[in-house]
Amino acid sequence: MRIAVVILVLFSVAFGAQGPIREKDIIPIISQDRQFNFDGTFHSSYKTGNGITVEEQGVLKNADAETEEVQGIFDYTAPDGTPIHLVYIANENGFQPQGAHLPVAPVDENTPPPIPLAILKSLEYNAAHPEENYGIVGKSTGGKKF
Repeated sequence: MRIAVVILVLFSVAFGAQGPIREKDIIPIISQDRQFNFDGTFHSSYKTGNGITVEEQGVLKNADAETEEVQGIFDYTAPDGTPIHLVYIANENGFQPQGAHLPVAPVDENTPPPIPLAILKSLEYNAAHPEENYGIVGKSTGGKKF
């Protein structure tokens, strides 16, 4: 019985923490267009009140193999204020996105990609604390490093 009461209280707190939906939380759809044709082609687009714009179109390339190609574009503003613009194509070769915010592959085999900031900080910490790189030394290991 106590477990049931505890579970009920936890669910109540979890659902109560979300709070009611306020009118300012609702983002309107400003425009929307969808066209789906019998030949497998389609076009879909929408624009929201907070600046999200999405457009996508597709065509059936090979009806026997059911191969479709979809091209699209979307724009939005990231939480940090960065404008995101992504163009993509998806077909038998997979999903192929392009955007300035995406990581870039190395120019050639001799040029390594940039090191992510978190990894760089970790490497700098390890270099500044070489004594911690050898493992744990303690009574349970008999004073040996492993």
